[in-house]
Amino acid sequence: MIKTDVVIVGAGPCGLFQVFELGLLGLNAEIVDSIREPGGQCAELYPDKPIYDIPGIPVCTGEELTQNLLKQIEPFDYGMHLGEEVAEVQPTGDTFHIKTSNGTEFEAKAVVIAAGVGSFQPRPLRARGVEEFADRCVHYRVRDPQQFAGKKLVILGGGDSALDWVLELVNIAEHITLVHRRDEYRAVEASVAKMRELAAACKIDVIENAKATELQGDSGALKSVVIENKAGESFTVAADHALVFFGLAPKLGPIAEWGLDINRKTINVDTEKFETSTPGIHAVGDINYYPGKKKLILCGFHEAALAAFAIKQRIEPDKKVHVQYTTTSPIMHERLGLTEDE
Repeated sequence: MIKTDVVIVGAGPCGLFQVFELGLLGLNAEIVDSIREPGGQCAELYPDKPIYDIPGIPVCTGEELTQNLLKQIEPFDYGMHLGEEVAEVQPTGDTFHIKTSNGTEFEAKAVVIAAGVGSFQPRPLRARGVEEFADRCVHYRVRDPQQFAGKKLVILGGGDSALDWVLELVNIAEHITLVHRRDEYRAVEASVAKMRELAAACKIDVIENAKATELQGDSGALKSVVIENKAGESFTVAADHALVFFGLAPKLGPIAEWGLDINRKTINVDTEKFETSTPGIHAVGDINYYPGKKKLILCGFHEAALAAFAIKQRIEPDKKVHVQYTTTSPIMHERLGLTEDE
């Protein structure tokens, strides 16, 4: 049994910043996340994609933001449990008993759900033969763009991720064929315009109103993808890899069984403590809902700060929680591990 002040469900940007805000108030935390790397969607879906709306940082990638947040929480006492899903949360008097899918157990004084869209999985490609190539040649995310250098790619999808990777990989891959089931795109207009320019210049092929129906090859190596259009015509496109970007299927997972007030796959909270319908359980970031909610990382940071103050007050109800500034407060400097010169 691991005893801690707070268990944080989710190691995305809001979950990591929650550690910082709790740490400033002298509280420790344990983070649990089902994915195997910290960073949440930033690390899973767009580690190389630029982010422009983090205050004070003109631009950074999802991976850079994650690394900066991990650096920021280094002074604090926290644990990280990745590849585990919180399966049970049971109130036990003034504390909570938490158990993960791996059997790890915690006793915590509060819980913060910072689970983004919940447990999410990419929507899979449903085509004949996909299982044969699933581990080597079919990709639902891009970790290393250079692995596609000099390769023939079929990119499936019509949203931001699909077009972003078309634009990113066009000068790396030998050839790209974009396949979309419609002729209208969900991506931003600028990306669609650039994609159209590349197609007009014959730098990529674009097949619209069509879908992949079969993957072909041998010994686990992909050779081609069979495409079928809405007229029922089929043709074969040479390919070494298929990149699939059909979006995510968000699920609350076990969170839906915790007795919280759920609102269309989000969790209702107040705007004073960002507390759920269960006292002591808070929710920050994309997972929560309140009137005027905006799903932005910077809004999640604000929510994490207020949740931390509420948790401190819950744990020490007889003491007033004062706002202290990291610029001048000796207590803040001590908790941050700063020397007098710093």
